Amino acid sequence: MTTEQARVPWATLAADAATVERYRAKVYNRGPGQCAYFLGAISSSGHGKLRAGSRSTNTSRVVTAHVLGFVIANGAQALAPGALVRHQCDESSCQQPAHWMTGQRLDNIRDYYARNHRAGHALGDVRGPDGRAVAIRNAILTAQATGTDIETAIAAAIAAGNPSGAHQSRLF
Repeated sequence: MTTEQARVPWATLAADAATVERYRAKVYNRGPGQCAYFLGAISSSGHGKLRAGSRSTNTSRVVTAHVLGFVIANGAQALAPGALVRHQCDESSCQQPAHWMTGQRLDNIRDYYARNHRAGHALGDVRGPDGRAVAIRNAILTAQATGTDIETAIAAAIAAGNPSGAHQSRLF
């Protein structure tokens, strides 16, 4: 279990209706199979951050959003000791349960080195994971506020992190 996971009462937080509502209000769902982006605070690693729990029950703390989302979707028992929640899509702010899997830190490192060199890939974004996540979040919020097309805004935000325009097709 990571240091954060060891200190966090995940089952309690996932059972707190106010925390679940606050989490869901900060997720922009695009549809089945597509990344669902976090619209709240973004950490330096590009992951969403959210204050969860309640001060009155002494459970209030800032947590990593996708880990909270994983526990809400799968239960705290699904988060095994020593495991972390990984993104199959490599979008650090993604909140799509279908894009998550558990694994070890070494698995996450191997994923990064196997895929970060691919042209046009999320891990190769010139802004880094936090810059990419912030750009996507801001694009969605601006499109919502102005009534412009959100998918076009997301595509433009993603493309801005790949100034060469190169794209590597899937191998299989």
